Amino acid sequence: MTNKPLYLQIKSFIDTKIESGHWPVGHKITTELELTEQFNVSRMTVNKAIRDLVSEGKLIRKPRLGTFVCSPTEKAESPLLDINNISQEVRARGQVYKNTVLSQIQTHADETTATRLGIMLNSKVFYSEIIHYADDKPIQLEVRWVNIHSVPDYLTQDFSKKTPNQYLSETCPLTAIEHTVEAIIPDEKIKETLQLSSTEPCLLLNRRTWSKDRLISFALLYHPGSKYKLSSKVLLD
Repeated sequence: MTNKPLYLQIKSFIDTKIESGHWPVGHKITTELELTEQFNVSRMTVNKAIRDLVSEGKLIRKPRLGTFVCSPTEKAESPLLDINNISQEVRARGQVYKNTVLSQIQTHADETTATRLGIMLNSKVFYSEIIHYADDKPIQLEVRWVNIHSVPDYLTQDFSKKTPNQYLSETCPLTAIEHTVEAIIPDEKIKETLQLSSTEPCLLLNRRTWSKDRLISFALLYHPGSKYKLSSKVLLD
């Protein structure tokens, strides 16, 4: 006799059917009403189990049609309240990391860049644009502006060997970060770069970093919405 909560028993039952292949991808699972009768529980309990599996990407609800087994999509995950080196994240998942440097130049700050970096309009600023891959699949487009007075050797770095995140962390130890996350409709350039379908959303992380009292860099980090997620863990007293 199991001591598991009833919704977990139902979830385990469905999960076993999926993992064993008895319910393959595309299969319409037993209805909520039938599961309610089979396990002698409330509809709410069955609904909770199915909601959890939908959230985990194992099931998909189709209005007026039912609930179906879907192909699991593994999502890369990064901490929202910290900064990890993306190359280490990819390798920690057992995947092969590589990147392509699209741009690494000196330019002048427009109004938006000047505001975000806290510098004068038209000031010189370093700019880089890099695609990060996991197993040859693009998982992040990194667009970054860097304060040239704080990091004067930024343009001389080989970012195919050491990511900007790693280099900046070593050169200017991090003391503060600012994150803003939003879902956006990507433009054609981002769709092409990240190999997005015409309807796939994009997850954009806006990040500013400080070392002591110096604002070091501002970055826009674009991720495929179907392949990436951000998480956080807060310890409460």
